[in-house]
Amino acid sequence: MFGIGMPELIIILVIILIIFGAGKLPDIGGALGKGIKNFKKSVNEAEESPQEKKKEEKKPS
Repeated sequence: MFGIGMPELIIILVIILIIFGAGKLPDIGGALGKGIKNFKKSVNEAEESPQEKKKEEKKPS
């Protein structure tokens, strides 16, 4: 996709390991995972909102 191969990924991971240290990597991974989870949740909620609004408009009051 971006032309990033295995050697480039290994170099990036080594640089990250040097900068943050081995102790912080689990924390960074957890935070990254939570961020991705929250992003997916907000995208799904945004997609559902227009559908819910249409259902509410069709209901007679």
